[in-house]
Amino acid sequence: MNETAKNTIEGLIKENKVFLFMKGTPEAPMCGFSAGVSNVLRSLGIQFGSFNVLSDESIRQGIKDYANWPTIPQLYVNGEFIGGHDIVVEMARTGELQKKVGTIPA
Repeated sequence: MNETAKNTIEGLIKENKVFLFMKGTPEAPMCGFSAGVSNVLRSLGIQFGSFNVLSDESIRQGIKDYANWPTIPQLYVNGEFIGGHDIVVEMARTGELQKKVGTIPA
């Protein structure tokens, strides 16, 4: 991954408590998994930043290298990589995601 992509990724993650790398945007997701994660976050009232990886190939590949995770979407909370669709959905179901984000007490 090039240094510019790495700096961009780290900046986005640090600037936002909750950040989602996804295909498309929360308003117009371009894949079902990205739609699923953004819908979970919105249904829980969790504010989040996002980046459309389809708009920049260096970020699209870079985020996979950065997290050592082969798929998108990827969710970060407080700078920590949480996971993709299935992990986020399960964490929301159990309340673990809400605890991690701080919308409910730990």
